[in-house]
Amino acid sequence: MAKGGIIAALDVGTTKVCSILASLTDNNRMQILGVGVAPSRGMSKGLVVNLDETRESIRESVRQAELVSGARMVSAYVGVTGKHVSSINNRGVVAISRGDRLVRSSDLERVLESARSVTIPGDRKVLHVIPRQYILDGHPGIKDPVGMHGFKLDVETHVVTAAMASVRNLVKCVDEAGLEVADLVLEPLAASEAVLDPDEKEAGVILCDIGGGTTDVAVFRGGSIWYTSVLPIGGYQVTRDIAIGLGIPFDTAEEIKKRYGNVAPSEMAGQDFGTDSLELKTDNGYVIASRDLSYIIKARIEETLRMILAGLPPAGEYGVIAPSGLVLIGGTANLPGIEAFAQEVSGLGARVGIPQDIYGLTEALYNPAYATGVGLLLWATKRQVAGYAESQAKKGNVFTRFFTEVGRLFGQG
Repeated sequence: MAKGGIIAALDVGTTKVCSILASLTDNNRMQILGVGVAPSRGMSKGLVVNLDETRESIRESVRQAELVSGARMVSAYVGVTGKHVSSINNRGVVAISRGDRLVRSSDLERVLESARSVTIPGDRKVLHVIPRQYILDGHPGIKDPVGMHGFKLDVETHVVTAAMASVRNLVKCVDEAGLEVADLVLEPLAASEAVLDPDEKEAGVILCDIGGGTTDVAVFRGGSIWYTSVLPIGGYQVTRDIAIGLGIPFDTAEEIKKRYGNVAPSEMAGQDFGTDSLELKTDNGYVIASRDLSYIIKARIEETLRMILAGLPPAGEYGVIAPSGLVLIGGTANLPGIEAFAQEVSGLGARVGIPQDIYGLTEALYNPAYATGVGLLLWATKRQVAGYAESQAKKGNVFTRFFTEVGRLFGQG
């Protein structure tokens, strides 16, 4: 991407739609130009259930981002989530048959295409084929084999697939809202760009995105993706439990969750007020006990965390899988006390992930709820900068060959 160009991200969630416009500066930093957030209607657990409502929610979010930035959103990198998403690890292999046995970029393309040819049902679409490591002549752990010599190149990949109908419905809504889809990106992969550092990915870390309707899980080891899954639970279930448990309307339950929600009852009650529980009042006159609210939230968050841990593949103890612990993102990660509680439940370290490496109109984005939106921009930036560098390198090679040939001809003269 040429520097100064506009890039955009679109996170269509169950509870909100977030649009972000940014530009890439001369030093390859991402500058936020505008953010638009609109209530999400027409989505359930990461799936489009009403085309018209989803389209209008996207339009409103985009309109806000364009109004703030003064720029036009033409295309966007769009996040994908939902129970329909699944993943497998697969392997590809090719021979390096040229006489010099030198690995070139074209060999990487061939071996990744080999790994892509995994048997999947006709109603599914491959979203990503992500290399985990390359093996050259039986030697593993190679990150970039280009320029090395060998006879046989293997690659271990993480292949992410999604239901084609679900993806088409989402793309249709984006298209009818007046946008082109620049690329579709699995949301936890995008979010990892915003909240995880290389050391965590290398040692092993579990990223948990507890959104409104789904919980996205991604495990990184050895610097690359190792496992992904999507659970059909999220903040919606917390609100529903509050509504049922306290006998109040759903909208009221959502209000008190955001205003008073806390995973640790002791932090809300007796420590500061000398009572076992506080009386919490809502705008429409309901009065509830803080202790009851926190116990309901705590029970649902514990269930969610245990489902995350139970769903991990059987590859040893959790500490072996992820010595860097859990990183929690999504709107639910804003609940006070969730870090300490996650550490208690999992036996691992835990922290809330806040988007990094951004500047400009960023005040609202320093929040775990916007990790996916920021991550989509960083995902786009990294790949477009790499593509720009590659195109420049190709031009350089052309000019080098040209001047070498000219020099040779004049030398002969």
